Amino acid sequence: MVLAAANNGIRLDLGWVDYLMIIVYFAVVIGIGFTARRQVRTSMDFFLSGRSMPAWITGLAFVSANLGATEILGMAANGAQIGMATLHYYLVGAVPAMVFLGLVMMPFYYGSKVRSVPEFMLRRFGKAPHLVNSIAFAVSNVLIAGINLYAMAIVIEAMLGWPEWLAIIVSAGFVLVYITLGGLSSAIYNEVMQFFVIIAGLIPLTIVGLHRVGGWDGLTTAITKTQGVQHLQAWAGTGFGDVTNPIGANWLAIVLGLGFVLGFGYWTTNFTEVQRAFSAKNMSAARRTPLIAAIPKLFIPAIVVIPGLIAAAVVGNQFASGALDYNDAIPKLIQMYLPTGVLGVAVTGLLASFMAGMAANVSSFNTVFTYDIWQRYIKPNMPDVHYLKTGRWVTVVGVLVGIATAFIAAQASNIMTYMQTLFSFFNAPLFAVFILGLLWKRMTTQGALWGYILGIVTPTITWIAYLVNPKLFATGTAETLYGAIISFVTVLVVGFVVSMFTKPKAEKELGGLVYGVGKIDLHGDSVATDTAWYRSPALLGTVALVLCVVLYLPFL
Repeated sequence: MVLAAANNGIRLDLGWVDYLMIIVYFAVVIGIGFTARRQVRTSMDFFLSGRSMPAWITGLAFVSANLGATEILGMAANGAQIGMATLHYYLVGAVPAMVFLGLVMMPFYYGSKVRSVPEFMLRRFGKAPHLVNSIAFAVSNVLIAGINLYAMAIVIEAMLGWPEWLAIIVSAGFVLVYITLGGLSSAIYNEVMQFFVIIAGLIPLTIVGLHRVGGWDGLTTAITKTQGVQHLQAWAGTGFGDVTNPIGANWLAIVLGLGFVLGFGYWTTNFTEVQRAFSAKNMSAARRTPLIAAIPKLFIPAIVVIPGLIAAAVVGNQFASGALDYNDAIPKLIQMYLPTGVLGVAVTGLLASFMAGMAANVSSFNTVFTYDIWQRYIKPNMPDVHYLKTGRWVTVVGVLVGIATAFIAAQASNIMTYMQTLFSFFNAPLFAVFILGLLWKRMTTQGALWGYILGIVTPTITWIAYLVNPKLFATGTAETLYGAIISFVTVLVVGFVVSMFTKPKAEKELGGLVYGVGKIDLHGDSVATDTAWYRSPALLGTVALVLCVVLYLPFL
C-alpha cells in the first residue's frame, strides 16, 4: 500500500539548503547519542538517567515527548475536521491532568522510589495486577510507536518519493541508534533540542498560512462559509438533547470521558510521559516537571490547531471528497506555502516531532520490559550489567515491532481517533485502578486484577460494537469517550465488589502508597533553592489552570 501523502500527490520540492538542514539535524541527534553513551554505566543511568536531571530539562522533555505524530499530524487533523473543539484535548484533556500529576501523583511515585508506573502497581497491589499492567503497557506502547513511525514515513515519502516500507525502516533506524547508545539521557537531551526545532518549524507555517488566508478575520470568514460557526466554537452544540458539535458528545461526556478518564488516565499513569519526571534529580524537580510542561502545552494549539483550520479553509473540498486525508493537513500546507530554507526548517521540525514521540515510546517500553517483566519474572537477581545489555536489546525489539505496527496505523484516516481508542483500552482502566487504590486502603489485589482486566474488555467490546453498527455513536471520537467512561465505571464497580469479598493488605504495608496512610516528605532530598516561592508546585499549577480558563474565553 502507498501512503496517503503519495496517493494525494503531496511532494515537497526541497532545495539543497533544506536537505543540509535536515542532514545537520540528524548528525546532531546521533552525536548526542554518542555523547550520552559516556554517561551510561548502570541500568539506572540507561533507563532513568541516574535520576539526575534538573526540572527545566525534564519539563521540556515531558512536553516534547508528547509532541509526536498524534500531537502534530493528529491534532492538526482534528483542527481541520472538528475545528476549535480540538481545544478540549488541551484545556480539559491535558493541562488539568498534568497539574494533578505534579501536585498529587508524583509524591506517591517519586517518594516510593519505584522505577516505573507498573512497579507502583506491584508495590500497591502485588504480582498479578503488576504483570497484566506491564504486558498491557508494552503492547500499547509499540502500537503507539507505530503511529509515530507512520507519520514520519509520510514526510520522508513526500520529500523523496520513497516507498512506504523504506521510509518506515529509515525512520526507525535513526531512533534505534540514539536510544540504544544513550538510553533515556539521549532521549531527553534530544527531546529538549527537538522541542525548539518543532516550534521553529511550525511557527513560520502558522504565520505564512494566516497571511495567505487574510489573517484571522479572513480565516474565520472562510471557515464560516465552509464548515459553519461551530468550527470556531469549542462548546457550541454540547447540550443534552442538542448534540450537534463535531465531536458528537455532550459536555458531560467531554468533561468526564476526555477530561477526566482519558486525560487523567494518560497523563498520570502513562509511563511514556511520567518517565521524564522519574528521571528528575529530587522530589521538587519531579513535581515541577509536568507543571513546567503545562505552560508551553497551553500554547501548542496556536501552531497545530490553527494550521488545521487553515487547511480546512483552503483545501476543505479535498478532505470532503477523499482526495486528502485529514492527516495530510500539515504536509499539504507545507507544500503549498513554504519556500526553500523555511521549508527545511518545517520539515526538520516535523521529523523532530515524530522522532521525539517514538523515542519516548521506545525508552519507556525498554524500561518496563526490562525491569517489570524480564528482571521481575524471567531473570531475577542478575548482575546490573545484564539488565543494561538486556535494555539495549529490548530497544531493538521494540523498534522492530514498532515497524510492524506502523502498517496498522497506516489504515487510520485520523490517527488521533486511533490513539484515543488505544487510550480507552489501556489508560482508562489503569487510572481507575490507581485512583481507587490511592484513595481506598480496602482495595485488594483481586479487586485490582479483575477490575483492570474487565476494564480493558468492556471498551474493547464497545469499540467492536461500534464497528459493527456505526450508528451507535455519532463519531469515532464520541465512541472513545463513552468507551472510556464505561471502562472507568466497570473498574470502580468490579474493584469495589471483589474487594469487599477478598482480604486487603495490612495497613503497615501501605505506607506512602495510599492517601492518609503514612507520610510523604514533599521536599524529600530537594535543595534549598528548589523550595523558593516562585518554584512552588501549587503556584505553578494554579497559573496553569487559570490560563486554561482564559484561553477558552475567545472560543466559547
